[in-house]
Amino acid sequence: MRSIMVKLETIEDVKAFVSIMVQFNGYFDLASGRYIVDAKSVMGIFSMDLSKVLELRILETDEQEEEIIAALKPFIVEE
Repeated sequence: MRSIMVKLETIEDVKAFVSIMVQFNGYFDLASGRYIVDAKSVMGIFSMDLSKVLELRILETDEQEEEIIAALKPFIVEE
């Protein structure tokens, strides 16, 4: 498993993020505290507190993780 911190500030950000995520095969979760949703679910993401930084968990994928990270670069928060 690999974790990446992401920030989704607008409705357009959420739509763009999900559009990217559905291109990849695998299991991806977004977590905020104890609350976890499917990172490919628009409704799930909108149920989260988007004022906070979210943790993207790459659980299992057939894709290269670096390719996923490159596609998500606009949303990644550097710590």
